Amino acid sequence: MKILRTPDECFEGLKDYPFEPHYTTVQTEDGTNLRIHHLDEGPKDGPLVLCMHGQPVWSYLYRHVIPHLTAAGMHVVAPDLVGYGKSDKPAHRDDYSYERQVEWMGKWLAANNITGITFFGQDWGGLVGLRLVVNHSERFDRVVISNTGLPYNPDVPEDVVKAVEDFRANKPTPNLMEMQKALSGMGSDGHPAQKFAYWQKWCWETEDLPIGFLMSMMLDPPAKPMQLVKFLLNKAGVTSPLPTALAKAYDAPFPDPSYKMGPRAMPSQVPTLPTSPSLDAQRQAWEFYESFNKPFLCAFADDDPVTRGGEAQFKAKVPGTKGLPHTTIKGGGHFVQENAPEQVAAVIVDLIQST
Repeated sequence: MKILRTPDECFEGLKDYPFEPHYTTVQTEDGTNLRIHHLDEGPKDGPLVLCMHGQPVWSYLYRHVIPHLTAAGMHVVAPDLVGYGKSDKPAHRDDYSYERQVEWMGKWLAANNITGITFFGQDWGGLVGLRLVVNHSERFDRVVISNTGLPYNPDVPEDVVKAVEDFRANKPTPNLMEMQKALSGMGSDGHPAQKFAYWQKWCWETEDLPIGFLMSMMLDPPAKPMQLVKFLLNKAGVTSPLPTALAKAYDAPFPDPSYKMGPRAMPSQVPTLPTSPSLDAQRQAWEFYESFNKPFLCAFADDDPVTRGGEAQFKAKVPGTKGLPHTTIKGGGHFVQENAPEQVAAVIVDLIQST
Protein backbone atom coordinates (compact mmCIF):
# COMPACT_ATOMS: atom_id res chain seq x y z
CA MET A 1 0.00 0.00 0.00
CA LYS A 2 1.43 3.38 -1.01
CA ILE A 3 1.30 5.90 1.83
CA LEU A 4 1.46 9.72 1.68
CA ARG A 5 2.43 11.86 4.67
CA THR A 6 1.60 15.56 4.80
CA PRO A 7 4.75 17.64 5.46
CA ASP A 8 4.81 19.24 8.92
CA GLU A 9 5.22 22.70 7.45
CA CYS A 10 1.69 22.50 6.03
CA PHE A 11 0.38 22.80 9.59
CA GLU A 12 2.49 25.76 10.68
CA GLY A 13 0.71 28.88 11.92
CA LEU A 14 -2.80 27.41 12.16
CA LYS A 15 -5.16 29.64 14.12
CA ASP A 16 -6.24 28.35 17.57
CA TYR A 17 -4.42 25.01 17.26
CA PRO A 18 -1.61 25.08 19.87
CA PHE A 19 -1.70 21.34 20.59
CA GLU A 20 1.31 19.03 20.59
CA PRO A 21 1.14 16.09 18.16
CA HIS A 22 1.28 12.46 19.26
CA TYR A 23 1.83 9.54 16.87
CA THR A 24 1.16 5.80 16.89
CA THR A 25 2.25 3.39 14.17
CA VAL A 26 0.01 0.44 13.28
CA GLN A 27 0.23 -2.03 10.44
CA THR A 28 -2.21 -2.46 7.58
CA GLU A 29 -3.40 -5.88 6.46
CA ASP A 30 -0.52 -6.07 3.96
CA GLY A 31 2.12 -5.16 6.56
CA THR A 32 2.49 -1.50 5.61
CA ASN A 33 3.28 0.88 8.47
CA LEU A 34 0.58 3.50 9.01
CA ARG A 35 1.16 6.46 11.32
CA ILE A 36 -1.91 7.81 13.13
CA HIS A 37 -1.91 11.21 14.84
CA HIS A 38 -3.82 12.20 17.97
CA LEU A 39 -4.08 15.04 20.44
CA ASP A 40 -3.68 14.34 24.17
CA GLU A 41 -4.73 17.22 26.40
CA GLY A 42 -5.75 17.81 30.02
CA PRO A 43 -4.93 16.06 33.29
CA LYS A 44 -3.86 12.47 32.74
CA ASP A 45 -5.76 11.34 35.85
CA GLY A 46 -9.02 12.97 34.71
CA PRO A 47 -11.97 11.16 33.13
CA LEU A 48 -10.94 10.25 29.58
CA VAL A 49 -12.95 11.63 26.66
CA LEU A 50 -12.29 10.23 23.18
CA CYS A 51 -13.37 12.74 20.52
CA MET A 52 -13.62 11.49 16.94
CA HIS A 53 -14.16 13.62 13.85
CA GLY A 54 -15.81 12.86 10.53
CA GLN A 55 -15.43 13.72 6.84
CA PRO A 56 -13.86 15.92 5.44
CA VAL A 57 -12.39 17.43 8.61
CA TRP A 58 -9.74 16.51 11.22
CA SER A 59 -8.94 17.07 14.91
CA TYR A 60 -8.78 20.82 14.25
CA LEU A 61 -12.57 20.54 14.54
CA TYR A 62 -12.22 20.09 18.31
CA ARG A 63 -9.94 23.05 19.00
CA HIS A 64 -12.73 25.03 20.76
CA VAL A 65 -14.27 22.02 22.53
CA ILE A 66 -11.03 20.79 24.10
CA PRO A 67 -10.40 23.86 26.34
CA HIS A 68 -13.89 23.58 27.85
CA LEU A 69 -13.36 19.89 28.58
CA THR A 70 -9.88 20.27 30.07
CA ALA A 71 -11.06 23.20 32.21
CA ALA A 72 -13.60 20.79 33.71
CA GLY A 73 -10.81 18.33 34.53
CA MET A 74 -11.25 16.02 31.54
CA HIS A 75 -8.42 14.15 29.82
CA VAL A 76 -9.11 14.55 26.09
CA VAL A 77 -7.77 12.36 23.29
CA ALA A 78 -8.68 13.33 19.72
CA PRO A 79 -7.27 11.27 16.83
CA ASP A 80 -7.17 12.03 13.13
CA LEU A 81 -8.74 9.26 11.09
CA VAL A 82 -6.46 7.63 8.54
CA GLY A 83 -6.50 9.82 5.43
CA TYR A 84 -7.17 13.01 7.40
CA GLY A 85 -5.28 15.65 9.36
CA LYS A 86 -1.77 14.71 10.44
CA SER A 87 -2.39 10.98 10.04
CA ASP A 88 -0.94 9.08 7.08
CA LYS A 89 -2.92 8.94 3.87
CA PRO A 90 -3.14 5.80 1.72
CA ALA A 91 -2.74 6.98 -1.86
CA HIS A 92 -5.61 5.18 -3.63
CA ARG A 93 -9.35 5.68 -3.25
CA ASP A 94 -9.89 1.94 -3.09
CA ASP A 95 -7.60 1.71 -0.05
CA TYR A 96 -10.41 3.20 2.04
CA SER A 97 -13.36 1.27 3.35
CA TYR A 98 -15.57 1.40 6.40
CA GLU A 99 -14.17 -1.88 7.68
CA ARG A 100 -10.55 -0.80 7.20
CA GLN A 101 -11.16 2.44 9.12
CA VAL A 102 -12.66 0.44 11.98
CA GLU A 103 -9.72 -1.99 11.89
CA TRP A 104 -7.05 0.73 11.73
CA MET A 105 -8.56 2.78 14.55
CA GLY A 106 -9.08 -0.36 16.62
CA LYS A 107 -5.36 -1.10 16.34
CA TRP A 108 -4.61 2.50 17.35
CA LEU A 109 -6.92 2.19 20.35
CA ALA A 110 -5.31 -1.06 21.51
CA ALA A 111 -1.77 0.25 20.97
CA ASN A 112 -2.50 3.23 23.22
CA ASN A 113 -4.29 1.01 25.76
CA ILE A 114 -7.00 3.61 26.36
CA THR A 115 -9.66 2.56 28.89
CA GLY A 116 -12.45 4.14 30.95
CA ILE A 117 -13.53 6.03 27.85
CA THR A 118 -16.42 8.42 27.43
CA PHE A 119 -16.81 8.44 23.66
CA PHE A 120 -18.02 11.42 21.64
CA GLY A 121 -18.49 11.01 17.89
CA GLN A 122 -20.05 13.05 15.11
CA ASP A 123 -20.44 12.29 11.39
CA TRP A 124 -17.93 9.53 10.40
CA GLY A 125 -16.49 9.82 13.90
CA GLY A 126 -19.71 8.21 15.04
CA LEU A 127 -19.82 5.58 12.31
CA VAL A 128 -16.28 4.44 13.11
CA GLY A 129 -16.38 5.09 16.84
CA LEU A 130 -19.64 3.24 17.47
CA ARG A 131 -18.08 0.20 15.86
CA LEU A 132 -15.02 0.59 18.13
CA VAL A 133 -17.38 0.41 21.11
CA VAL A 134 -18.73 -2.87 19.73
CA ASN A 135 -15.28 -4.38 19.15
CA HIS A 136 -13.66 -3.04 22.35
CA SER A 137 -16.60 -2.68 24.71
CA GLU A 138 -14.51 -3.24 27.83
CA ARG A 139 -12.65 0.02 27.14
CA PHE A 140 -15.78 2.23 27.05
CA ASP A 141 -17.85 3.53 29.98
CA ARG A 142 -20.20 5.96 28.20
CA VAL A 143 -21.25 7.05 24.72
CA VAL A 144 -22.33 10.47 23.45
CA ILE A 145 -23.24 10.94 19.79
CA SER A 146 -24.23 13.93 17.70
CA ASN A 147 -25.28 14.19 14.05
CA THR A 148 -24.23 10.67 13.15
CA GLY A 149 -25.64 7.18 12.82
CA LEU A 150 -25.03 3.48 12.51
CA PRO A 151 -26.46 2.92 9.01
CA TYR A 152 -28.10 -0.43 8.39
CA ASN A 153 -30.47 -0.55 5.42
CA PRO A 154 -31.38 -4.12 4.43
CA ASP A 155 -34.86 -3.22 3.16
CA VAL A 156 -34.31 -0.43 0.62
CA PRO A 157 -36.70 -1.06 -2.31
CA GLU A 158 -35.05 -2.65 -5.32
CA ASP A 159 -36.06 0.20 -7.61
CA VAL A 160 -34.28 2.69 -5.32
CA VAL A 161 -31.15 0.50 -5.21
CA LYS A 162 -31.09 0.33 -9.02
CA ALA A 163 -31.69 4.07 -9.35
CA VAL A 164 -28.85 4.94 -6.93
CA GLU A 165 -26.43 2.49 -8.53
CA ASP A 166 -27.26 3.76 -12.02
CA PHE A 167 -26.88 7.38 -10.92
CA ARG A 168 -23.49 6.76 -9.33
CA ALA A 169 -22.19 4.65 -12.23
CA ASN A 170 -23.57 6.40 -15.30
CA LYS A 171 -24.81 9.94 -14.70
CA PRO A 172 -22.66 13.09 -15.01
CA THR A 173 -20.88 14.31 -11.92
CA PRO A 174 -23.19 16.75 -10.11
CA ASN A 175 -21.85 20.25 -9.69
CA LEU A 176 -21.46 21.93 -6.31
CA MET A 177 -24.87 23.61 -6.40
CA GLU A 178 -26.68 20.42 -7.42
CA MET A 179 -25.00 18.51 -4.60
CA GLN A 180 -25.90 21.13 -2.01
CA LYS A 181 -29.51 21.25 -3.17
CA ALA A 182 -29.84 17.48 -2.88
CA LEU A 183 -28.40 17.40 0.65
CA SER A 184 -30.62 20.25 1.82
CA GLY A 185 -33.61 18.19 0.66
CA MET A 186 -32.72 15.05 2.61
CA GLY A 187 -35.91 15.26 4.64
CA SER A 188 -38.23 15.92 1.70
CA ASP A 189 -39.83 13.58 -0.83
CA GLY A 190 -37.79 10.70 -2.21
CA HIS A 191 -35.60 8.12 -0.52
CA PRO A 192 -32.68 9.57 1.50
CA ALA A 193 -30.23 7.25 -0.28
CA GLN A 194 -31.03 8.97 -3.58
CA LYS A 195 -30.32 12.40 -2.11
CA PHE A 196 -27.15 11.27 -0.32
CA ALA A 197 -25.91 9.72 -3.56
CA TYR A 198 -25.24 13.26 -4.84
CA TRP A 199 -22.71 13.78 -2.02
CA GLN A 200 -21.21 10.33 -2.60
CA LYS A 201 -20.80 10.85 -6.33
CA TRP A 202 -19.58 14.45 -6.09
CA CYS A 203 -16.88 13.52 -3.56
CA TRP A 204 -15.81 10.37 -5.40
CA GLU A 205 -15.48 12.06 -8.78
CA THR A 206 -14.15 15.52 -7.81
CA GLU A 207 -10.39 15.17 -8.10
CA ASP A 208 -9.51 18.36 -6.20
CA LEU A 209 -12.22 18.39 -3.55
CA PRO A 210 -12.61 22.01 -2.29
CA ILE A 211 -12.56 21.11 1.39
CA GLY A 212 -11.45 24.42 2.87
CA PHE A 213 -13.82 26.35 0.65
CA LEU A 214 -16.79 24.16 1.64
CA MET A 215 -16.03 24.37 5.35
CA SER A 216 -15.50 28.12 5.37
CA MET A 217 -18.66 28.81 3.36
CA MET A 218 -20.63 26.59 5.70
CA LEU A 219 -19.17 27.82 8.99
CA ASP A 220 -18.00 31.37 8.34
CA PRO A 221 -19.82 32.65 5.23
CA PRO A 222 -18.90 36.14 4.04
CA ALA A 223 -21.38 38.79 2.91
CA LYS A 224 -23.53 37.84 -0.08
CA PRO A 225 -21.49 39.72 -2.72
CA MET A 226 -18.27 38.01 -1.59
CA GLN A 227 -20.05 34.64 -1.50
CA LEU A 228 -20.99 35.14 -5.14
CA VAL A 229 -17.40 36.07 -6.04
CA LYS A 230 -16.05 32.97 -4.32
CA PHE A 231 -18.58 30.64 -5.93
CA LEU A 232 -17.80 32.08 -9.35
CA LEU A 233 -14.07 31.66 -8.79
CA ASN A 234 -14.61 28.09 -7.66
CA LYS A 235 -16.75 27.38 -10.71
CA ALA A 236 -13.92 28.79 -12.83
CA GLY A 237 -11.53 26.24 -11.35
CA VAL A 238 -10.08 27.91 -8.24
CA THR A 239 -10.23 25.20 -5.57
CA SER A 240 -9.84 27.53 -2.59
CA PRO A 241 -10.77 31.06 -3.65
CA LEU A 242 -9.60 33.88 -1.35
CA PRO A 243 -9.17 31.48 1.60
CA THR A 244 -9.88 32.52 5.17
CA ALA A 245 -7.86 31.23 8.13
CA LEU A 246 -10.54 28.57 8.62
CA ALA A 247 -10.31 27.46 4.99
CA LYS A 248 -6.51 27.28 5.20
CA ALA A 249 -6.73 25.09 8.31
CA TYR A 250 -9.10 22.60 6.72
CA ASP A 251 -7.00 22.57 3.53
CA ALA A 252 -3.75 22.10 5.45
CA PRO A 253 -3.71 18.27 5.44
CA PHE A 254 -4.01 18.20 1.65
CA PRO A 255 -1.13 19.98 -0.11
CA ASP A 256 -2.30 18.62 -3.48
CA PRO A 257 -5.21 16.49 -4.78
CA SER A 258 -3.32 13.21 -4.35
CA TYR A 259 -3.70 13.56 -0.57
CA LYS A 260 -7.51 13.79 -0.72
CA MET A 261 -8.39 10.15 -1.38
CA GLY A 262 -9.81 9.59 2.11
CA PRO A 263 -12.33 12.45 1.99
CA ARG A 264 -13.21 11.53 -1.59
CA ALA A 265 -13.75 7.85 -0.83
CA MET A 266 -15.48 7.73 2.54
CA PRO A 267 -18.97 9.05 1.62
CA SER A 268 -19.30 6.14 -0.82
CA GLN A 269 -18.56 3.77 2.07
CA VAL A 270 -21.63 4.86 4.05
CA PRO A 271 -23.82 1.71 3.91
CA THR A 272 -26.99 3.32 2.58
CA LEU A 273 -27.99 0.27 0.51
CA PRO A 274 -28.48 -3.46 1.18
CA THR A 275 -25.67 -4.11 -1.33
CA SER A 276 -23.12 -2.56 1.06
CA PRO A 277 -20.19 -4.82 1.97
CA SER A 278 -20.61 -3.61 5.58
CA LEU A 279 -24.22 -4.77 5.84
CA ASP A 280 -23.63 -7.82 8.03
CA ALA A 281 -21.17 -6.01 10.29
CA GLN A 282 -23.77 -3.28 10.82
CA ARG A 283 -26.43 -5.88 11.63
CA GLN A 284 -24.18 -7.39 14.27
CA ALA A 285 -23.42 -3.94 15.67
CA TRP A 286 -27.12 -3.20 16.12
CA GLU A 287 -27.57 -6.55 17.86
CA PHE A 288 -24.84 -5.45 20.28
CA TYR A 289 -26.46 -2.09 20.96
CA GLU A 290 -29.87 -3.62 21.55
CA SER A 291 -28.42 -4.99 24.82
CA PHE A 292 -26.04 -2.09 25.59
CA ASN A 293 -26.80 -0.82 29.11
CA LYS A 294 -24.02 1.68 29.68
CA PRO A 295 -24.99 5.38 29.48
CA PHE A 296 -25.72 6.33 25.87
CA LEU A 297 -26.65 9.96 25.28
CA CYS A 298 -27.89 11.64 22.08
CA ALA A 299 -27.14 15.33 21.43
CA PHE A 300 -28.18 16.05 17.85
CA ALA A 301 -28.50 19.55 16.38
CA ASP A 302 -31.87 21.09 15.64
CA ASP A 303 -30.80 22.32 12.21
CA ASP A 304 -28.76 19.60 10.50
CA PRO A 305 -30.65 18.53 7.36
CA VAL A 306 -28.61 15.34 6.93
CA THR A 307 -29.06 13.71 10.35
CA ARG A 308 -32.06 15.50 11.88
CA GLY A 309 -34.17 12.92 13.70
CA GLY A 310 -31.45 10.28 13.59
CA GLU A 311 -31.42 9.97 17.37
CA ALA A 312 -34.85 8.33 17.37
CA GLN A 313 -33.63 4.84 16.46
CA PHE A 314 -30.98 4.91 19.19
CA LYS A 315 -33.46 6.05 21.83
CA ALA A 316 -35.88 3.34 20.71
CA LYS A 317 -33.38 0.46 20.59
CA VAL A 318 -30.50 1.10 23.00
CA PRO A 319 -31.31 0.35 26.67
CA GLY A 320 -28.51 2.66 27.83
CA THR A 321 -30.42 5.67 26.51
CA LYS A 322 -33.24 5.26 29.04
CA GLY A 323 -33.60 7.93 31.69
CA LEU A 324 -30.87 10.18 30.33
CA PRO A 325 -31.30 13.90 29.54
CA HIS A 326 -30.97 13.72 25.76
CA THR A 327 -30.13 17.16 24.46
CA THR A 328 -30.82 19.19 21.35
CA ILE A 329 -27.84 21.30 20.33
CA LYS A 330 -29.29 24.69 19.43
CA GLY A 331 -28.01 26.14 16.16
CA GLY A 332 -25.27 23.54 15.92
CA GLY A 333 -25.58 22.83 12.21
CA HIS A 334 -23.85 19.68 11.02
CA PHE A 335 -20.50 20.47 12.68
CA VAL A 336 -21.65 21.12 16.24
CA GLN A 337 -18.05 21.30 17.43
CA GLU A 338 -17.58 24.48 15.37
CA ASN A 339 -20.96 26.11 15.92
CA ALA A 340 -21.69 25.17 19.53
CA PRO A 341 -18.50 24.02 21.32
CA GLU A 342 -19.68 25.08 24.78
CA GLN A 343 -22.92 23.11 24.40
CA VAL A 344 -21.04 20.04 23.20
CA ALA A 345 -18.57 20.17 26.09
CA ALA A 346 -21.35 20.74 28.64
CA VAL A 347 -23.26 17.67 27.44
CA ILE A 348 -20.16 15.49 27.83
CA VAL A 349 -19.15 16.88 31.22
CA ASP A 350 -22.67 16.67 32.63
CA LEU A 351 -23.01 13.02 31.60
CA ILE A 352 -19.68 12.09 33.20
CA GLN A 353 -20.45 13.94 36.41
CA SER A 354 -23.98 12.52 36.68
CA THR A 355 -23.12 8.87 35.98
